[in-house]
Amino acid sequence: MEKTGCIYENFAEYELDGKGVLKKLSFKNEDEFNFAFDVVDALAEKYPDRTALIYVSNDKQCRKFTFKEVSEYSNRAANYFEILGVRRGDRVMLVLKRHYQFWFALLGLAKMGAIAIPATNLLVKHDFEYRFNAAMVRAIVCTGDGDVARQAELAMEETGRVNIRIMAHGEREGWHDFDAGLEKCSPIYERRPDSPKGNDLMLMMFTSGTTKYPRIAAHTNKYPLGHLVTARFWHNCQPGGLHFTISDTGWGKALWGKIYGQWLCETAVFVYDFDRFKAEDILPMFKEYGITTFCAPPTMYRFFIKEDLSKYDLSSVSYCNTAGEALNPEVYEQWKKATGLCLMEGFGQTETTLTVGTLVGMEPRPGSMGKPVPGYRVAITDSDGRICAPGETGEIVIYTDEKRPCGLFDGYYMDPDSTEGVWRDGVYHTGDTAYMDEDGYYWYVGRTDDIIKSSGYRIGPFEIESIIMELPYVLECAITPVPDPIRGQIVKATIVLTGGREPSDELALEVQTYVKRHTAPYKYPRMVEFVAEMPKTISGKIRRAEIKRMDAEKYGK
Repeated sequence: MEKTGCIYENFAEYELDGKGVLKKLSFKNEDEFNFAFDVVDALAEKYPDRTALIYVSNDKQCRKFTFKEVSEYSNRAANYFEILGVRRGDRVMLVLKRHYQFWFALLGLAKMGAIAIPATNLLVKHDFEYRFNAAMVRAIVCTGDGDVARQAELAMEETGRVNIRIMAHGEREGWHDFDAGLEKCSPIYERRPDSPKGNDLMLMMFTSGTTKYPRIAAHTNKYPLGHLVTARFWHNCQPGGLHFTISDTGWGKALWGKIYGQWLCETAVFVYDFDRFKAEDILPMFKEYGITTFCAPPTMYRFFIKEDLSKYDLSSVSYCNTAGEALNPEVYEQWKKATGLCLMEGFGQTETTLTVGTLVGMEPRPGSMGKPVPGYRVAITDSDGRICAPGETGEIVIYTDEKRPCGLFDGYYMDPDSTEGVWRDGVYHTGDTAYMDEDGYYWYVGRTDDIIKSSGYRIGPFEIESIIMELPYVLECAITPVPDPIRGQIVKATIVLTGGREPSDELALEVQTYVKRHTAPYKYPRMVEFVAEMPKTISGKIRRAEIKRMDAEKYGK
């Protein structure tokens, strides 16, 4: 296969099939790999003046950073952290919204060997308390926006942790000034013989915590390599392109779409540091900045298609992806009609990189996650570990007996019981269920603990939620079980309506009838409840466990 000269070829060997779909992937020199040195600094040498990051502030001010500037600022950050007393192995929380300082801090920590913990600015005192204690946080780099720094301070007083406080994008008494500190530091930071690499811990991410307190997925310096598939073979990032993923830097999705894979592909990253999502603000930016590839959850596309898309020039965009929730066919078709682009779906977790995806060259099947990606050995198995036949629902698992894939987490930090609970006999159990069709495409069903058992049927919530989300007056939907003395469990739909529709028995019947017409009748929700809002995790995921708990109290266990 002809080489492209792209920097990722220093670390990856791959093969494509006759349709251009990724067939095989392996990595080399992974035990010596450090993204900050081997990619960022190397690109600064190779293309010092090429744009790495385009940053647009909330008030629409634009700043551009070259690879040389990013490299130098990350060196300054590494030096600054060391001056302040941060040491190798220290845990440093980054609460930086979408501020450009996030990239400097993340890379600086990677160079000097401290462990970065990205976190959202939506955290309040008790959230910080739990995270400070669970991760034994020593330092924090925090935004000056809003009330988040005060909430962190309250948690510091309660826990006695975090003795190094650094503020970016603002000033506050008792906090070091990150921006001023960087300017005083040297832009040179040499790689050392003992610099972090390969299997050394680099990153810790708190999971969503949909059923229990968030756990901490620990990732090594090999993690960025796993995102080569994410960016090159799913996002279709190309050298000189400009990729835009909508995500706050506090979530794992930011690492999927705002740094690692994109820079491995020599693609610039676009960042809009907005406080509140507004489709009419974002849509003009595609033309203004020449965005070439784009990724967002289905919710964002739903907002986009509510706009008159004919008013916007989206012609620069050549490829679009989505993941994270149900993609209903109406959104897929309307986006395709307006742009000519298919939405290519994928699946992964905080613990992984992309593991199942509709890769470049594959024919998309709306609603399907795609197929297992090379680099991971993925299967769907039953409770006894046997591989499921096509059409049979089972758990998505990753085999690690031969080799641990680059991108798969190292375990849950300081939590061997949770690690052993999901990682047994060389098999990582994702806790997500799916079935495979005759052509090898995976179709998501739900979490293993979300499966509903009714009158002998096993019913996954995801399919029913997807169908109900097709109704134009449904804003959000959660499918959960309710105890039933005859059937064991029945299907319940909890629904948030869009503005302009009022709950009624007639509307509930309309929902039930619609589901009966569009899937097997035994799956329809025998109970429909309309609510003003859903219980959610801090990352915005619906807490089905809380709905089930409340229903158990109301209807009996």
